[in-house]
Amino acid sequence: MLKLSVFNQNGDAVGSVDIDPQEFGGEVNKQLLHDVVLMHLANQRAGTHSTLRRGEVEGSTKKLFRQKGTGNARVGTRRTNKRRGGGTAKGPKPRDYEYHMPKKAVRLATRMALLSKFQDQEAVIVDDLNLNEWKTKNMAKVLKNLKLHGKTCLIGLPDYNDAVHRVARNLKGVDLYPVAEFNTYTILRQKHLLLTKSALEALRSKAKKA
Repeated sequence: MLKLSVFNQNGDAVGSVDIDPQEFGGEVNKQLLHDVVLMHLANQRAGTHSTLRRGEVEGSTKKLFRQKGTGNARVGTRRTNKRRGGGTAKGPKPRDYEYHMPKKAVRLATRMALLSKFQDQEAVIVDDLNLNEWKTKNMAKVLKNLKLHGKTCLIGLPDYNDAVHRVARNLKGVDLYPVAEFNTYTILRQKHLLLTKSALEALRSKAKKA
């Protein structure tokens, strides 16, 4: 069992929670995490890159000069990729990079990514995020109390909270998502994970259903 401390917004320990690794995949499969992260990155690619081939650039298709008798090396058209202003040889064209892995593997990788944060002591559990005054400086103060100020951090909430989102979005290196939108890439992209106690329970409930 993993034992994680629970802190309040002032950074004081107010309790602890026990986490069974079996709830989150049992053990971390680094190869699976790697494969799923690559899938998420590939699916984000626009694929709009495009180069002009020799048949698409401007210029005559006439042979520049005769093959023999000039004393020069043999040449073709002005559009060849060997000449300045010519086309690109085998250059990229628009394409779709999207692909998908089995859903069970993707869900398992998400649970394993969470487990890796718990095992590496990179997850912080807070009892609640309820500021007296919804301002960015107050959220920054909470992160400082939790020793997360100036570090990349993913904040997980049980549901979307517009007030928390507005005060956290201006903090550099801080992402905020409802736990229902967590995936392997969003979890591993940031060094630290900040969860409210209710968000952790939502993740455990979701993991049991998987």
